[in-house]
Amino acid sequence: MDKIIERFKKYIAIDTKSDENSSTCPSTSGQLELGDLLVEELKELGLEDVRQDENGYVYATLKSNTNKKVPTIGFISHLDTSPDLDGKCTNPRIFIYEGGDIKLNEQYSITEKEFPFLKDLVGKEFITTDGTTLLGADDKAGISAIMDAMEYLIKHPEIKHGDIKIGFTPDEEIGRGADLFDVKGFNADFAYTVDGGPVGELEYENFNAASVKIEIQGKNVHPGTAKNIMVNSLRIAMEIENMLPINEKPEYTEGYEGFYLLDEITGNIDHTVVNYIIRDHCKEKFERKKEDFRKIVDFLNDKYGNIITIEIKDSYYNMREKIEPHMEIIELAKKSMIELGIQPIIQPIRGGTDGARLSYMGLPCPNIFTGGYNFHGRFEFIPTESMKLASELIVKIIENNAK
Repeated sequence: MDKIIERFKKYIAIDTKSDENSSTCPSTSGQLELGDLLVEELKELGLEDVRQDENGYVYATLKSNTNKKVPTIGFISHLDTSPDLDGKCTNPRIFIYEGGDIKLNEQYSITEKEFPFLKDLVGKEFITTDGTTLLGADDKAGISAIMDAMEYLIKHPEIKHGDIKIGFTPDEEIGRGADLFDVKGFNADFAYTVDGGPVGELEYENFNAASVKIEIQGKNVHPGTAKNIMVNSLRIAMEIENMLPINEKPEYTEGYEGFYLLDEITGNIDHTVVNYIIRDHCKEKFERKKEDFRKIVDFLNDKYGNIITIEIKDSYYNMREKIEPHMEIIELAKKSMIELGIQPIIQPIRGGTDGARLSYMGLPCPNIFTGGYNFHGRFEFIPTESMKLASELIVKIIENNAK
């Protein structure tokens, strides 16, 4: 079995799903376990300055093997997996996909109807789950590709390169991955997160993001005598949802279209808490969406008598603003893909990435593919060839960066 697949299987067997309800960093002990393993492997490979800090971040350096002055480049992936499902994948399936639906277990299948892109992958070797857990390709495929690329460079010293910085972050899936990243200590001129999807993805635009928390204080009395007295906070929550544009919900949007997402609602007649997230690539539309919520709350407070409070917090911003002054980073990745026979797919991320936050922290950091599909669910899978191509791309970027 290829070394990269052996690594991947070892990493996905460790449950590293993050926990947004935890106040620690990392939020779960499994991330420390994987970090410890990676520290040992990085040392065995021969990288230097290898460490896992008190917050679970793993750093390492592959030292330059050339006297030429070369920009220092970094590669970053995240240790955690999505909290949406069990993150310990100990029973992956590896097989050649011959077309049709893929039966994971008696209850779940990856179907051609739901995932029509399967027809383009016939003949590829797949790694899937058994339908009970995440696979963990997001982002253990990225970690595997980086580790594989480092081993290749060490075994092939004829490939000249400058200093290469490696970073593995905790808690990316709950939006904290860049919070305590040591940008100064990392000391790279630029970096790439290896956290994308299918082969060819190259992304330097992402959503502007905010969270919205709305609390509604109702008034509960016996329904038999409720006329002109009861104020049902659940119904007011429904009013808020119905006042938002129906065509700007996630299930109706794509490409550069932003959305409002009702993420969670808990409560009763007396008191209800509603949580939304706002996403938009355009800063002006993003600000408009936040203002829409404020106007809705003002209107309903006038109607019901100041019983609603709202809290809006920005989460991250579109990294395009920080990448565009450094488009040579994008051109380097494009050139490297083309030399490998890969067609670059430059598109906006309909989500966030550590790279967005890091770009605003002074480390320009676009995103490149891992090769995986269907992240965050039991239908996740990855063609092994795609993961190997991600490793080859890392090597090619490093090689071209030194020319």
